[in-house]
Amino acid sequence: ELRLKESGGGSVQAGGSLRLSCTASGVPFETSVMGWFRQAPGKEREAVSCIRWSETDTYYADSLKDRFNVSRDDAENTLYLQMNTLKPEDTAMYYCAAAPGGSIRNCREYASAANYWGQGTQVTVSS
Repeated sequence: ELRLKESGGGSVQAGGSLRLSCTASGVPFETSVMGWFRQAPGKEREAVSCIRWSETDTYYADSLKDRFNVSRDDAENTLYLQMNTLKPEDTAMYYCAAAPGGSIRNCREYASAANYWGQGTQVTVSS
């Protein structure tokens, strides 16, 4: 069974932090580009961050790279997103996705083209 499951979302006040986790099963995690994507109400899904299996290559949306940090634990098949100094505009459903054999360069395209998706975890930031 191919499955990605996100956790760690919730409601926080502006300036707070959250750490999202994504556990993968049945997915070739160690050879995939893994990514975090988000979709706010009325907006298209957008790429937040991607990371290659070797963890040497990462991608961040320009507006987020100073506040968000992506990491992965291949031994645990788990992807993380540390989100700091959260703002109300970060409110969205956050999704984990996998693109086996993919490229960091295509992270933005994976917002609509990644092979595997989790069901999402809601992040709500209040002012």
